[in-house]
Amino acid sequence: QVQLVESGGGQVQAGGSLRLSCAASGLTFSNVAMGWFRQAPGKEHEFVATISRNSGRTYYADSVKGRFTISRANAKNTAYLQMNSLKPEDTAVYYCAADRQYYSDAYSYIRDEYDYWGQGTQVTVSS
Repeated sequence: QVQLVESGGGQVQAGGSLRLSCAASGLTFSNVAMGWFRQAPGKEHEFVATISRNSGRTYYADSVKGRFTISRANAKNTAYLQMNSLKPEDTAVYYCAADRQYYSDAYSYIRDEYDYWGQGTQVTVSS
């Protein structure tokens, strides 16, 4: 049974930082690309960042580029999202997701291409 468990969410003031973690089990972590998505109240799921199986390639939404950094530690079956210079508009539930990929340098920013999802962690940024 595949499980993705997010942690590290919380409340922070604008300009602050948070680091989200996503611990994976029940799958071969090095065989999946990882992604982070978010959903703010009343809005649809929004792509945030993705990283390839071998960490060689990353891709970010324009709204977070230069502020957020996605990374992964395959030996720990864990993906991370370092969020700096947080803004109130970053407030959302953040979800990690795993996408089975054949190629080690492939990734996806398409929500429907992801196979497994975590339950989400709340991030609240106050002004």
